[in-house]
Amino acid sequence: MAEKKTAAIKALLQPRPQLIVSCTGKDGKDNALAVEYACNCSFNPPMIVVAVTPGRYSHHMIKESGCFVANMVGAANIEAYRYLGSHSGRDGDKLAACGMKLLRGDVVNAPILADCPVSIECTVSGSIMAGSHELFVGKIERIHANAELVKEDGSIDWSKADLLAP
Repeated sequence: MAEKKTAAIKALLQPRPQLIVSCTGKDGKDNALAVEYACNCSFNPPMIVVAVTPGRYSHHMIKESGCFVANMVGAANIEAYRYLGSHSGRDGDKLAACGMKLLRGDVVNAPILADCPVSIECTVSGSIMAGSHELFVGKIERIHANAELVKEDGSIDWSKADLLAP
């Protein structure tokens, strides 16, 4: 049996894939941020959870609007992901600065990032503060995927998605 040694306590699990969460404020301004912590949290109804630090500019937008879009990041989106994760919407229009093409959500009032291979429209069904982050539970309202990813039965062929790995 291998010997065990105590390791430093820190956030350790890496979600897959990486996400860009987009939202719209009550003033109509769109924004997006790279999210490190996200996962499925319910099969019925289908729900996900995304974790956002209250100091982030998008936090109040999600709280006020009660919705967001979780955009799965393709390998081709790596520069936008890095930019959106290292700049604040307080300082300007990040989506325009990184050249993201936007579509409006069909169900929620938040932008869909058209360049991302999969986008998930969500309404917030609740939230909880968990240490440094607020966990927003999003009920999945609609999923948009690039046409070449959608199988005949409507499911997504993940082997074709080329998602950005952590």
